[in-house]
Amino acid sequence: MAVAAPLLLFHALLMMVLGAHGMPGEHGNLTRKNFPPGFVFGTASSAYQVEGNTLKYGRGPCIWDTFLKYPGTTPDNATANVTVDEYNRYMDDVDNMVRVGFDAYRFSISWSRIFPSGIGRINKDGVDYYHRLINYLLANHITPYVVLYHYDLPQVLQDQYNGWLSPRVVNDFLGFADFCFKTYGDRVKNWFTINEPRMMASHGYGDGFFPPGRCTGCHFGGNSATEPYIAGHHLLLAHASAVKLYREKYQASKIGILLDFVWYEPLTKSIEDEYAAHRARMFTLGWFLHPITFGHYPETMEKIVMGRLPNFTFEQSAMVKGSADYIAINHYTTYYASNYVNETHTSYVNDWHAKLSYERDGVPIGKRAYSDWLYVVPWGLYKALLWTKEKFNNPVMLIGENGIDQSGYETLPGALYDKFRIDYFEKYLHELQCAIRDGANVFGYFAWSLLDNFEWRLGFTSKFGIVYVDRNTFTRYPKDSARWFRKVIKNEN
Repeated sequence: MAVAAPLLLFHALLMMVLGAHGMPGEHGNLTRKNFPPGFVFGTASSAYQVEGNTLKYGRGPCIWDTFLKYPGTTPDNATANVTVDEYNRYMDDVDNMVRVGFDAYRFSISWSRIFPSGIGRINKDGVDYYHRLINYLLANHITPYVVLYHYDLPQVLQDQYNGWLSPRVVNDFLGFADFCFKTYGDRVKNWFTINEPRMMASHGYGDGFFPPGRCTGCHFGGNSATEPYIAGHHLLLAHASAVKLYREKYQASKIGILLDFVWYEPLTKSIEDEYAAHRARMFTLGWFLHPITFGHYPETMEKIVMGRLPNFTFEQSAMVKGSADYIAINHYTTYYASNYVNETHTSYVNDWHAKLSYERDGVPIGKRAYSDWLYVVPWGLYKALLWTKEKFNNPVMLIGENGIDQSGYETLPGALYDKFRIDYFEKYLHELQCAIRDGANVFGYFAWSLLDNFEWRLGFTSKFGIVYVDRNTFTRYPKDSARWFRKVIKNEN
């Protein structure tokens, strides 16, 4: 017994260090069997990032087309005019999904490919393209998960009434949604209204990093203290209006929304940093999920933003509350948050009263990916899901995006050997498994992304794909991570 006591103490200390998620290497044989029956494994993309052909087949311009005309917008001055040409090569991409064994494909519909003028005239070429894609997916037993809007507002609506800053956009979005439900709803049973409304409101109207490039002091004008909240409000109303329409007129299965959620960990154990991390979570995920759950904005936001935060009418509150059958969480990384009040100017980001950092006492929070914003912090996914479960009445969830990038300058064959990506997926899926075990109601996981595609402000300098694309020939080459996913999904480990 004298020997056993120190061993027991060592074991207890080891468990404290490891946390509740088990010993290192326990997730080395991850397979589909580790997840609940019927769990969905899929991959994801967006229309603007993969389709290309922005100037062809009757498509009208969107706000990203205009934004990218300014030199230096991307490091390589890349545009999405061609990107990876999925418009013409979708069969190749679906065939790759079949080889891996994915159950589902999450993709978006380009609003301006269906309605080049935002509303009114319908572009038959665009409509037929999505018919072909959906039919080919179903013929290959892959379930389509369709996103109505992924960052790409028709430019004409931005020109006519400032896009998401005007309440007019709600009805125009509703018309677009109605057409999609009616046209594709006989085969599409899983819908999302909008991808990452916070990112559009924050970067489009808070710091000008995304189109329409508005912010206080920006070339295109704007007000960082008010416009992000106005745009976010209209995005919420557009989402809820489309859900209401779908439920009343079309509902055959599920409709939800995709919300980005970095996990914010307190930098220290001080109560001030705990509150700072809480504010960061509420000003990001809570901004949209709190109204969807409870019918009003978080009190944290209301107290700080006050009159700059739009109000819901009684009818709008009732429409927004409960307006999701499921919630997709797009999660990549985790940051530290500490208490900090920036009084230089009023803006959405400064309203958080928080400072974000990537290290504590000189130690990075995790290994950095190619992107300077992405650190490998698997336990952040576990915490994000359990916090969402506790704060928002245990919603039905799926992981809408999760992945890691490598340099876009890597070429064949080196770019195919992506062990770091396999390690990332393995560790994050293990944390997802733990979160499900501990009560998070998650039924699916979508890896970002199938292809090395156009990565917004990073152009082609960043590659998230599990399939490499030679942009001279557009030939697709599965990476080691694609083969790893096949083993996981097909229980071959």
